[in-house]
Amino acid sequence: MRSLAQALFRYERIQTTLPKAKEAQRAAEKLITQAKRGTLAARRRLEAWLQDPLIVKTLFTEIAPRFAKRHGGYTRIIHAGIRHGDGAPMAMLELVERKPELVKPGKAAKTSKSAKPAAAPKPEPTPTKEPKKPGGFMTGLRKLFKKDRPKKDQDQGE
Repeated sequence: MRSLAQALFRYERIQTTLPKAKEAQRAAEKLITQAKRGTLAARRRLEAWLQDPLIVKTLFTEIAPRFAKRHGGYTRIIHAGIRHGDGAPMAMLELVERKPELVKPGKAAKTSKSAKPAAAPKPEPTPTKEPKKPGGFMTGLRKLFKKDRPKKDQDQGE
């Protein structure tokens, strides 16, 4: 359960089997409630259980303040069908209030209806390569050796 809880707090959404998701949900709810207390004892208790100071810091600084006004129900389980390999029921376990995903400015402009699509720059014509001369590697070797070799007629005549 420790690794599932760590993954949930790190990625805010995990996919696992349904029974594991139900158990991890119970553990995560208790851990978030501890983090909402904000005391030193609660921090030490979470560090002992999670064994990752970075995740504990994230839990205290980002996740617990998001759920300050909520009394329980910090996570949800979404059924995700059946795994093909063994038929196990799969589920997504996620935090109810996830941090908003960052959207790149270029993509936001493209999705709006009022914005006109920018004219695509014309691709520069690529220089065409000169066609290869027929012959290939072996022809070049033959020419090289023919030049260096003296002809038989000239050697015999002298």
